[in-house]
Amino acid sequence: MVKQSLAQWLQRLEGLHPRAIELGLARVASVAAALDLLPVAVPVVSVAGTNGKGSTVAVLEALLGGSGRLAGVYTSPHILRFNERIRVGGVEVSDEEIVAAFERIDSARGSTSLTYFEFATLAALLVFRARQVEVMVLEVGLGGRLDAVNIVDPTVAVITRIDLDHQDWLGDNRDSIAREKAGIMRAGRAVVIGDPEPPAALLDCAATVGAQPVLCLGHDFGFEPGQAGSWRGRIGARILPALPRGPLLPENVCSALQAASLLGVEAADGQLPELLRHAGPRGRCELWVSAGREYLLDVAHNPAAVQKMVEYSSLNHCKGKTISLFSVMADKDIQAMIAAAGDHFEAWFVAGQPDNPRAATGADIAAALYAAGQGMVSVSKNLRQALRRAQGVMRTGDRLVVFGSFTTVAGVLPLLETGPGGMRESL
Repeated sequence: MVKQSLAQWLQRLEGLHPRAIELGLARVASVAAALDLLPVAVPVVSVAGTNGKGSTVAVLEALLGGSGRLAGVYTSPHILRFNERIRVGGVEVSDEEIVAAFERIDSARGSTSLTYFEFATLAALLVFRARQVEVMVLEVGLGGRLDAVNIVDPTVAVITRIDLDHQDWLGDNRDSIAREKAGIMRAGRAVVIGDPEPPAALLDCAATVGAQPVLCLGHDFGFEPGQAGSWRGRIGARILPALPRGPLLPENVCSALQAASLLGVEAADGQLPELLRHAGPRGRCELWVSAGREYLLDVAHNPAAVQKMVEYSSLNHCKGKTISLFSVMADKDIQAMIAAAGDHFEAWFVAGQPDNPRAATGADIAAALYAAGQGMVSVSKNLRQALRRAQGVMRTGDRLVVFGSFTTVAGVLPLLETGPGGMRESL
């Protein structure tokens, strides 16, 4: 039998299960049992939430690596390569390791059907066991209670900021969504709540489950603004040194620091700034500079995330004008995302994604912008054309903010990487 490549496996997985998303633990747990993957023998941090999961995981990964712990990290979705989802010691694992894991899963599952995400989750657990990692950090894909990651009992559960997103799956209010996220909590296990205003249902769930300790942002740990855009965090009784306000939100940094502290991992004051400087995940306020022009890429795909992105861009303003390249999925609250951006952009360059059936068309996005009173709108047939048109009006010192979805960033980032003189930088 000819051995399949990773690309061939991924293509197969996309059509293997009748539904792209099917929440529930029975199928994936049965295959995990067949592979003897549970219980996990090392400490586990599971991270759920609407916004801030990726940043929190990235900081945890940096802290664990800086302490000498060999960490296995599982995230989703990826931006450019599937391998981004599974990392050991801060390095993406190889195609060969992932393919070997897929083969074992396929053999063990028998007639049990698994989704793409369930295959990926089991593959991560197999790789981490083979590599003998010392700690696992697992990012929940959707919700928490019925997400495949939840077959693993976490040592520490982290719940980041909860906002409205994926309402068709999780509910149409913050309490309903909080109950789904709270599904990763366990009796007698620690919970770190990084939402500055947690829904009442989240705290109720923690009490009902019997999770302990329950550590909350603003009470057990937190931060306060400092001078010249800096901030200072507090983890228990420890006061952190003043840190510059970068692309990582203080609430997510502090949540990661608190979770790491529960594992016995503490970064020295002098070590912390350098660790955080390299902790930024791809596509979260990621800055590129080319020919004196700035490109700020962010996967923000709900109103709350757009608001945080705009706050960061405003705090770190450019010398020239700020314009946007905006492409979004049709099932998102496009009008609310536009409202969250306010008047931050002098012009909007919008595009559909013809190869993505979930994406809104450029015409529909433009109609929402016109309805919101935005007059400077350019509509393109695809992301490449939108980027070229935006670049045509940019001058030295200008900034283009690319946002709206993971696939938007994934479509534009390779064009910047292969363009002349493009460099990834920090604001």
